[in-house]
Amino acid sequence: MSTLSTRYMGLELKSPIIVGSSNFTSRIESIKEAEAAGAGAVVLKSLFEEQIVSMAHSLSSRESYPEADDYLLYYTRTNSVDAYLDLVAGARKSVSIPVIASINCFSPKGWIDFALEIEKAGASALEVNIFFIPTDKHQNSNDSEKVYFMIIDNLKKRLKIPVSVKIGLRFSNLLNFVWRMYNHGAAGIVLFNRFYEPDFDINNLSIVPASVLSSPVEQRYVLRWIGMISGQDMKIDISASTGVHTGEDAIKYLLAGATTVQVCSALYKRGFTVISEINDALHKWMEMKEFRIVDDFRGMLNYRNVENPSLFERAQFMKHYSSYI
Repeated sequence: MSTLSTRYMGLELKSPIIVGSSNFTSRIESIKEAEAAGAGAVVLKSLFEEQIVSMAHSLSSRESYPEADDYLLYYTRTNSVDAYLDLVAGARKSVSIPVIASINCFSPKGWIDFALEIEKAGASALEVNIFFIPTDKHQNSNDSEKVYFMIIDNLKKRLKIPVSVKIGLRFSNLLNFVWRMYNHGAAGIVLFNRFYEPDFDINNLSIVPASVLSSPVEQRYVLRWIGMISGQDMKIDISASTGVHTGEDAIKYLLAGATTVQVCSALYKRGFTVISEINDALHKWMEMKEFRIVDDFRGMLNYRNVENPSLFERAQFMKHYSSYI
């Protein structure tokens, strides 16, 4: 009989399927539903650094005094954090699966105390969602990446719970970047974030948000990097995110070397039944292939274990399609 239990950042999970940060993890009742559907863990909806700052400014009047602005900033931060702490504490009391808190941040200071309070509230781990747009043409890539390492360093000085980092894929050398995060103490890496992208409305001549829900076709670039990173000599857990809609999608990510697989967009389309369907598909596939535990096949097709690792490299494109050109 196959079992789906696994370990992620030292946490015991009954399934590698995690409900990603979303509206589905913003309420206690829906978190209970996630557990009942078979989720191995949940990542709470993110507490946004910029959202808190924005709330403070939106409450300030044009003719307010600096002291009033300072008070509003303190008040909105405190109340936003208090509501989040209540969610963390309430979720931990209501479910037995790990509850991973999430902070969406862009600076290495100012919000670190929030993380400490989240730990005290009972969070099993912290997922730090880091993203900012470099807008200074004089700033090189190394200077931009230092912000990530400073955030990890500051968190590791204060927290005892494990920290994972959710990132985008646009780095000049992703393997080196993940290696450096591992050396700075990150216990996990989430690949990849889906950022809000701009789109153009040509009829109204305006900029509008592009769709944020993923599709299975986006797995291609995620599979490559999970396969390459998991094949390196570093003990950092990888959580796959983007394009997970079926059990087959989850199996592919686990074969590439993912420790866990996060589901989000599919929940908006089909609800929590997706988790049960993915777990069932995993069980059936493992039974068919005679795999007893997930570790029996995890990483079987990563960069280190395949016979021809150049299949992960871009040069292979020309070799494969040369007959069509």
